[in-house]
Amino acid sequence: MASPYRAIFAAPGTKGFTVAGFFGRMPLSMLGIGIVTMISQLTGRYGLAGALTATLALSAAVLGPQVSRWVDQYGQRRVLRPAALVSVTAVAGLLISAQQGAPDWLLFLFTAVAGCTPSVGAMLRARWTALYRNAPRELHTAYSFESVMDELCFIVGPIASIGLSTVWFPEAGPLIAAVSLLVGVWWLTAQRATEPAPHPRVPGADRRSALRSPGLQVLVATFAATGAIFGSIDVVTVAFAEERGHKAAASLVLAVWALGSCLAGLAFGLLHLKGRPERRWLLGIVAMAVSMIPLLLAGNLPFLAVALFVAGLAIAPTMVTTMALIEAHVPRAKLTEGMTWTGTGLAVGVAVGASAAGWVIDAAGAEAAYVVSIAAGATAAAVAFAGYRRLTKPAQGEEPDEHDEQAGTAEHSSEHVA
Repeated sequence: MASPYRAIFAAPGTKGFTVAGFFGRMPLSMLGIGIVTMISQLTGRYGLAGALTATLALSAAVLGPQVSRWVDQYGQRRVLRPAALVSVTAVAGLLISAQQGAPDWLLFLFTAVAGCTPSVGAMLRARWTALYRNAPRELHTAYSFESVMDELCFIVGPIASIGLSTVWFPEAGPLIAAVSLLVGVWWLTAQRATEPAPHPRVPGADRRSALRSPGLQVLVATFAATGAIFGSIDVVTVAFAEERGHKAAASLVLAVWALGSCLAGLAFGLLHLKGRPERRWLLGIVAMAVSMIPLLLAGNLPFLAVALFVAGLAIAPTMVTTMALIEAHVPRAKLTEGMTWTGTGLAVGVAVGASAAGWVIDAAGAEAAYVVSIAAGATAAAVAFAGYRRLTKPAQGEEPDEHDEQAGTAEHSSEHVA
């Protein structure tokens, strides 16, 4: 491991919560694609599969920020364990209902409840922030490492989920995702030494959402469009591979996409970059949008894999820069909520992208459905350009003492990280 990455693990407890977090975040990459594979295996209805995936994402968009808000207030252990139990129970109900051929409304009900899955990635980033808030170089490397771990999950997760569901039994992918969530959350929350201190509400404190920040609003809106890229590509790639008689190969193609992001994230974490992070973020969004265009030309799986690998190179660096911008625009007491709101934006986009892609697949075939990804990329770029000026303005404080401190951290970070 390169020295900047080795340095961040010098702090006690970092290795333990990283391993636990790997298991806890696996449902991020396994559950949605597992539902697509399971439903398409059991019913052959990609429209239903996409709609269920959209329901899961929308539910996570509604419930996720509230779970993280409670985490900021009460601490990770007190909130994450009950939330994980509810989510796992709902996934179990979904699998039994799908296997028994239950009515569609029951599938949607269980899927909606499963959306309270905790944002483990946000919990890990909050721990890194608590450790290295005053060390911008290490925090940049830690954020890069977390993006690499996200992508590693997206390399392993789809392969495992699709492979289990196609080789073992249709419900196997979502089942293992639920078990992984339970193990990861219990292991993570058992590690109290690195858990960020909660911020209990006090009389007179500002109770408004972190989303009140104009800068965070831009990030969330842009990532909603970006999420549509992710959601559509997941669904379309499974259908694309099935149309060519190699459905299981979809997991490998999606893994190549994640690999491109993973390698870019590793390299990005080693850099000591200059310049404004807002400009770097905008460039990343535009690069993601442009990289969608070659997908319409993919006539076979090898070409698709190459195109997705190139597209993946823009993902992790953009995510890393986004985390730095969130820290600059959100008060400390609401940091976990702020990070989760970005995931919420992605979840909403995944919902729209997956659903739209499912209907286009049913109507016109998989290859034509990549137009959904291209449209999503163009929308993300348009929103990013429209809101760019909000990101360049100083954060507006809801809680002056914390924001003054935060602004100082942001300026220090821009000198060393940006």
